[in-house]
Amino acid sequence: MNIAVLSDIHGNLEAFEAVLRDLEDTRPDRVVCLGDAVGYGPDPEAVVRRLQSLRIPCVMGNHEWALMNPDYLEWFNPSARQSLELTRELLSPQGFRTVTAWPTTLHVEGALCVHGCPPQSVTRYLFEVVVEELPHLFSLYENPLCFVGHTHQLLWVRWDGNQGRIHRFRSDALHLQPSARYIVNVGSVGQPRDGDNRAKYVIWNTESSTIVVRRVAYDIAKTVQKILALGFPRINADRLW
Repeated sequence: MNIAVLSDIHGNLEAFEAVLRDLEDTRPDRVVCLGDAVGYGPDPEAVVRRLQSLRIPCVMGNHEWALMNPDYLEWFNPSARQSLELTRELLSPQGFRTVTAWPTTLHVEGALCVHGCPPQSVTRYLFEVVVEELPHLFSLYENPLCFVGHTHQLLWVRWDGNQGRIHRFRSDALHLQPSARYIVNVGSVGQPRDGDNRAKYVIWNTESSTIVVRRVAYDIAKTVQKILALGFPRINADRLW
């Protein structure tokens, strides 16, 4: 079975539509989203509606969490906070209800899906985890594989029961060893921050135990124009380039 895992669309409809076109070629059996479908980008309502129409299950990201918990907004920097306030205005009541009802975790073919860090953190970044913490972290849940988003970067952790390391993707394919457990950060569709401005997602083949990174070009200029026209902070546009 092929399962596409994507995250951090952040209201970027052009990037999301480009990924959906790519999915027509890769033909996964299932698709799952790891949250932060909204925030930063100009089309939160359209992105949410597309997710709903395609019946793509989503977990809650920290941006959805902040919409539901205004006190958490204080943890955001000023530009991110302004972006979320604009996002709230752009979401319909139905869109708001949809994103704030997403669960914090999903289980897909034995894999755990969470936005930030296992077992169910919406807010913690994978890069905040130090190697010394890995024994405790992996003791908190049993799944051999966990997918996360949140960092906007492609990362993976391998744990063999005794030792663990945090890696960056050196190639676009990761072969999972049956004797080890993994946490895989799938990057970002709508606002990658890894030096490559293409939209990213991964495909997990459950039979071959491989994870392949997909990189998809899209019309960045169109998204940038909409971001600026709607009054979002300019940094949201500049980051896309």
